[in-house]
Parts: sequence; structure tokens; C-alpha cells
Amino acid sequence: MKLFSETFTIKTIPKVAWSSEDSFNLKPKPLTFIFLVFGLFLFGLGESLLITSGAGVGPYTVLAQGISNLTNWSIGFATFVISIFVLFMWIPLKQKPGMGTILNAFIIALTIEFSVYYLPYPEAYPMQVLQVFIGILVIGLGSGFYLISNLGAGPRDGLMIGLQRITNMPIYSIRTTIEISVVVVGSLCLLNNIDKLLGEVVGLGTAMFALGIGPSVALGITLVGKLSKQN
Repeated sequence: MKLFSETFTIKTIPKVAWSSEDSFNLKPKPLTFIFLVFGLFLFGLGESLLITSGAGVGPYTVLAQGISNLTNWSIGFATFVISIFVLFMWIPLKQKPGMGTILNAFIIALTIEFSVYYLPYPEAYPMQVLQVFIGILVIGLGSGFYLISNLGAGPRDGLMIGLQRITNMPIYSIRTTIEISVVVVGSLCLLNNIDKLLGEVVGLGTAMFALGIGPSVALGITLVGKLSKQN
């Protein structure tokens, strides 16, 4: 019960014995770097579980699909533009990058690239939903490890941390608000193609991710913080 309450009230990324003192640290302790890479690997594995579940794409993919629908850009280019835009939003939030910001893209992409060939592609809908649930939990745990390493967040996590700092709202609440907003904007961009919106893009997995990733990330941060020696 205490873990549940802490998950929904945690507002900051805890500092533990292996956390870097500065996000822009090019010579971190070996253990810090190991936990960063391990966390990003778990993050990528969780993303792969969502992809192979077949139960709907993630919120930012919905947004990329929506922008692609309005502009005729490729989904890949739309995703790139979204990432650059989110990074620019770091400037007023005074969010600092680090090696984790760069490794975020490479490690997660490589993990997805290789793991999707070995993960199940369930056909039964209950199994698809279960796989989405597991994927969300794995992403949350990976987020706990890589964010607590304090070597720089990815674009979306950095946005979450920056907004939390200026609003003082719980992490789960900030993340949930961001994800739901992204789904809404992406869906609005697809209203002129409703068949694609409801048939190919948005599914139960999309809703599960938007509503569940905030609590999952907060749980991952809380668990990793508790299992590690706090500074």
C-alpha cells in the first residue's frame, strides 16, 4: 500500500549511490553507465513488446501518423520533426542533455531492430492486451534505471521532467497528461481519415499506454530508488 501511495506522489527523480552528479558527465562511474544502458535496453524491449502486440500504436506514433496525414510527410520524417520540436521545448524548461540523450536513440532503436524478430506476435486479443500490459511495465522499469542514472533523458522524458519541475505535479500525472494530449492532437489530425484512425492507428493498446505509462514510469522510479541506496 505504501509503494502504491509513493508511486502516485513521487515528484522528483531520486539520487542514489550510483547516480551521476551531473547529467553532462562524459566520464561516469562504470556502474552508472551499466545501469543507463540496461535501462535503455529494457525501454527498447518494452517498446518492441508494444509493437509486436498488434493492439494499437503508441501516442507519439499516432501524432506522427496524424502529421503525416496532413502534410504527406513520411511517418519517419514526421517522427523526426516531433523529436526535434520536443527538444526545442527543453530550452524554456532549462532541461540539460547528456550522453543518455544520445544513447537513448541508438540503444532503443537497436533493441527494437533486433528484438522484434524474436518476440511473439499474438493473434488472440486477450494475449495482445496482456503483451501491451507487460510492455508498459518493462518500459516503466527501464525508465527507472536510466533516469536515475542521471546521465541525460530522452526528448520525451526530458519534457516530462522539465514540466514536472515547473508545475510541481506528480510524475505520473505529468506523463499521463502529455500522453493523452499527444493522442488527442494526433487523432484530430486524422479526423479526415476516420477509417485509418479507428482501423489502423488507435487501438486499446494506445489507450492502455496513454493511461498506464505515467503510473508505470513512476512505479519504476520508485522501485529502483528504493532498491538502491539513496544519497
